[in-house]
Amino acid sequence: MAALLEHESQIFLDLFHCDGLVVCARGLGIDRLLLRFLRLYSEPASLVLVLNTSPAEEEYFIDQLRSDGVVHLPRRVTNEITNNIRYEFYTQGGVLFATSRILVVDFLTDRIPANLITGILVYKAHRIIESCQEAFILRLYRQKNKQGFIKAFTDNAVAFNTGFCHVERVMRNLFVRKLYLWPRFHIAVNSFLEKHKPEVVEIHVSMTPGMLAIQTSILDILNACLRELKRYNPALEVEDLSLENAIGKPFDKTIRHYLDPLWHQLGAKTKSLVQDLKILRTLLQYLTQYDCVTFLNLLESLKASEKAFGENSGWLFLDSSTSMFINARARVYRVADDRMTKKTKVSENHDVKKENELKRELVLESNPKWEALREVLKEIENENKNSEDLGGPGQVLICASDDRACAQLREYIIVGAEAFLMRLYNKTFGKDEKAGEVWIKDRKAVKSKGNAKPDTGTQAKKAKLKDSSKENKHKKQQDRTLPQMIGKTEEENREEELKVEEYKELSSSQESSLEEAVPEDFHINLPSDSYYGIFKTPLTIIHPLQGCSDPYALTRVLHEVEPRYVVLYDAELTFVRQLEIYKASRPGKPLRVYFLIYGGSTEEQRYLTALRKEKEAFEKLIREKASMVIPEEREGRDETNLDLVRDATRATVSTDTRKAGGQEQKSAQQTVIVDMREFRSELPSLIHRRGIDIEPVTLEVGDYILTPDICVERKSISDLIGSLNNGRLYTQCISMSRYYKRPILLIEFDPNKSFSLIPRGSLHQEISSNDVTSKLTLLTLHFPKLRILWCPSPHATAELFEELKQNHPQPDAETAMAVTADSEVLPESDKYNPGPQDFLLKMPGVNTKNCRVLMNHVKSIAELVTLSKDKLSKILGNAINATQLFDFIHLTYSEAISQGKNKR
Repeated sequence: MAALLEHESQIFLDLFHCDGLVVCARGLGIDRLLLRFLRLYSEPASLVLVLNTSPAEEEYFIDQLRSDGVVHLPRRVTNEITNNIRYEFYTQGGVLFATSRILVVDFLTDRIPANLITGILVYKAHRIIESCQEAFILRLYRQKNKQGFIKAFTDNAVAFNTGFCHVERVMRNLFVRKLYLWPRFHIAVNSFLEKHKPEVVEIHVSMTPGMLAIQTSILDILNACLRELKRYNPALEVEDLSLENAIGKPFDKTIRHYLDPLWHQLGAKTKSLVQDLKILRTLLQYLTQYDCVTFLNLLESLKASEKAFGENSGWLFLDSSTSMFINARARVYRVADDRMTKKTKVSENHDVKKENELKRELVLESNPKWEALREVLKEIENENKNSEDLGGPGQVLICASDDRACAQLREYIIVGAEAFLMRLYNKTFGKDEKAGEVWIKDRKAVKSKGNAKPDTGTQAKKAKLKDSSKENKHKKQQDRTLPQMIGKTEEENREEELKVEEYKELSSSQESSLEEAVPEDFHINLPSDSYYGIFKTPLTIIHPLQGCSDPYALTRVLHEVEPRYVVLYDAELTFVRQLEIYKASRPGKPLRVYFLIYGGSTEEQRYLTALRKEKEAFEKLIREKASMVIPEEREGRDETNLDLVRDATRATVSTDTRKAGGQEQKSAQQTVIVDMREFRSELPSLIHRRGIDIEPVTLEVGDYILTPDICVERKSISDLIGSLNNGRLYTQCISMSRYYKRPILLIEFDPNKSFSLIPRGSLHQEISSNDVTSKLTLLTLHFPKLRILWCPSPHATAELFEELKQNHPQPDAETAMAVTADSEVLPESDKYNPGPQDFLLKMPGVNTKNCRVLMNHVKSIAELVTLSKDKLSKILGNAINATQLFDFIHLTYSEAISQGKNKR
């Protein structure tokens, strides 16, 4: 394991001596810090729990510790470890990664020895408010263990910008008093990294006139869409919905934050605008990320798609849109007939047919960054020829944004821009059978944000392979202007089998054609699943910045390959900082970083905005820390912390202790049975906080069992609408009504977020099958026993549950678990067969009041048919009801019709 750097050692010592929350700048090595703590506690003498890690992250940490020679490696607590052996598993000590739901249940059932826990490490601590399970675990831990530590880590300072006193609320949930802030501009970080900074070559690539014109058009349309969005939704007049933020990656999250609470009542126009913003942002990404053919293909597929054309908010008809189409086509081809240029603006349907009839002259504009990349690779190659002083040729790592960009770069470097673009053009716009199919695939790419790679036509593939192999052999016989080509590794083949079949075929064909030139295989052991090897001498690989299944794939590649040259084809803030740490951890070893960026582009603006936002977030945190008031008892190491008190009334109100008879009456401990799946919500935590014990079990009927008679099904507004639409709620109500005397449907909503069960302006006087309100009305009519409770928050629900339980017996977990949808075990009071009972209730003259009386006197439906009208009248106590029931059973349709006419 690499030694900690100066500032990292300082953070480690601060946190080791005093619990707290560490907030680092992105890429400054928060994982290295956590890894050091894991190494420290990986021994049987301690028991340390780690919260908030994903399986991929856990695998990475375990691999790193294994390679460092740690004997007692961290273990995972999963569903595979059964309940009865879990206690023994915990007592074996060491570091444990456990899912939150398992930990909550184990703390509640005392299956974990809380008093033996050395401490808890919380990763990605900024989520501790959103993810209530972790907060619940920490509170249960602090209630049962006053000595253990809690240390929290995060590198997302921007997350603390939302909400009021967000960082203080997170610290309160973490039970920590100290806040450690380590921005990139921290003097200790800055001075240390300045001493060991890599050699950086910034290359500002100029966009072509066509690209600049398209970018301007897209920005104009984006601006128009944002203005429209604000006009249709005046409540959204917020600075977050600016053009600068609209081109940034977190914009989708911002839009959701504002619109999700109102989504179900927004008009079609607003929803269409939101979708258009997503499409336009994808177009901006495609413009700088990929080639001219891929961009035009996406544009044409948007226009050709009837759905997009019919439902879009109108941006396709703007002048900027026309300009965008003209420039996008001009980058790919020119139409021979000059008159055609004047007609392009006239008709959308007219010009496509005409262009196809006229001869196209291919332009196939190359991506300017490709040329810059080739120049960089030539410079590296020339430098490597005279690299005896540096110990031989240096390895090269090229980083692009995603798989598709990496695949395109690989093909460009191997076969050149002209051959690559020609293949793409022939595949996409050529007269082959699959052209339509590609358009469909690219339409899907809009939704998946362009992570899919392009397909290749078989004919074009074969031709290209032949040309490329000849060209490469020719180059090798010459002065070897480019390093030797390499074949594919097994891992690459595995990866590309899953993702892009055509690239696998391309590589295998090249491998066979270059067998004589390169007999060796590519011997490196990279655990990443998404890298692309290009050259063997010097070792050159391309790796995506995003989209890998392993979040630490780039970190692994850096330490495995140890590149001397890194080419940032796309800029990403976290990886730039990671490179600084990588250079600082290898003093004396050279590292040159080539930074390719389009000058004056949205790509550059996106990077600068990310930098500015993080800086502002840290400045805000520094101000908050200066004015923050933290109580002495925050850590909860004694009983004075009110957050640990389980009786809400005792914590907030001084109760009157005078009781009747002068003695305090002892009441039984309150218990609620909770379904395991409900631990995703905040409610179990709040119920527990009110002094009510929780029994976590797996329930088939209901979510909460309050008493032997009261069963509660909890729904959020979105759950309610979905369950009503798919019929699931009806089934749940049948089960609850059958097995419990008092079934309850609990609907939770947020008082700060307005909601409506019907869209604006669509109130119907009549019951409609499409209306949520109508379905809810039918539900109450069909289930007379069902009670519907509307609660404005989980806090209100917990209080309501406490009131509903007063003066009632406690539920039994075994009985609740025995109740299933197909269960034959019915409550003692319900001695009737449910099927005939439901059938009986549907008959005229029978209602919930007289149904039980009728069932007490009549054994079966068959017996009911034999009864006279007088007998029925006597049983039901009402002649009208008896007549209705008798006529329903005995009269034919024609008799009933004629009888009705006679009555008139």
